[in-house]
Amino acid sequence: MSKPDELLVDVAALVESGQSNQMSLTVVTGGAVITGRLAPEAVWRQRVSEVLTDSDRLGEFSAVFDAPAKKDGPPTHLHFHVARILQGTVGIPETGGMYRAAIEDVSAWTMGDFSYSDR
Repeated sequence: MSKPDELLVDVAALVESGQSNQMSLTVVTGGAVITGRLAPEAVWRQRVSEVLTDSDRLGEFSAVFDAPAKKDGPPTHLHFHVARILQGTVGIPETGGMYRAAIEDVSAWTMGDFSYSDR
């Protein structure tokens, strides 16, 4: 997208202002479909930092995510947790992951998340 979707920016701003992590969203970006729950950037950064801190090989990167987010204007990114990239009949990873997507790169979106069932 050349200009970010204003409605999607408003949704992201509400997530940021309310510090809520319960908004489910599915987006198409760069040909990938990402589905999951949005989190405020500060919460997302904290969780990524915790995961990196617990890693023997990646612990040194945790400090990058501890830095406070810059708050210049409206949100520019969506921060997903418990998210999956949909591929065929599965979501990767099955347990959900942490993804950050630029709002300007989202070509389509819908409220709610998708899940698969064997039945």
